[in-house]
Amino acid sequence: MPGREVPLVTNQFYHVLNRGVFSQPIFKDKKDYQRMWESTFYYQNQKPSLSYSHFLRLPARDRTEFLKKLQAQSKFLVEIIALCFMPNHFHLLLKQIQDNGISLFMANLTNSYTRYFNTKNERIGHLFQGKFKAVMIETDEQLLHVSRYIHLNPYSSYLVKNLSKLTDYPYSSLPEYLGISSTNFFQKEIILDQFKSISSYQKFVFDQADYQRSLEQIKHLALEK
Repeated sequence: MPGREVPLVTNQFYHVLNRGVFSQPIFKDKKDYQRMWESTFYYQNQKPSLSYSHFLRLPARDRTEFLKKLQAQSKFLVEIIALCFMPNHFHLLLKQIQDNGISLFMANLTNSYTRYFNTKNERIGHLFQGKFKAVMIETDEQLLHVSRYIHLNPYSSYLVKNLSKLTDYPYSSLPEYLGISSTNFFQKEIILDQFKSISSYQKFVFDQADYQRSLEQIKHLALEK
């Protein structure tokens, strides 16, 4: 099997994404999104003290508290800088902390979620479209632009119709960046420390919204031809 074109280097940042096979939905309801959300923050850790099957048996509040304890220990395969889950794909902005960390994290995450989704929907086979894609972030400027691109995804894809609704989209790290929620599951300081205030970051994101939406329209039209 050929190796990955982009080497995954420890202490480097990557934009990681994948979509459903044939662009089919990978999230059908709130339960699916919640399962992927919790799995993401469980599997980013090297060796959680509780197996995933036992973790799932905990009440929702206890699962959240367990994830917070894991965050405090900071024994990560990857740090999660930003994310956005969309109906048929997802985006992650990651920093690899351990050698092979991204590959191990993604394998655990997608294999676990595929088993869940297939069982729930009485299906078999692959859920995701081949290997995940990973783009290395080479500059601070690129890091900022990728975070903005990820956070604008629900708007540029018309999943939310206007910017006022973007901050309410629950399956994105944007609400935490803007202080609307406070799970503290994201290592967002690498982004926010480059702005004078949270409102400055919000302006940075929102000022590009219509331009990014227009680019998505052009891309969609090109794919239809």
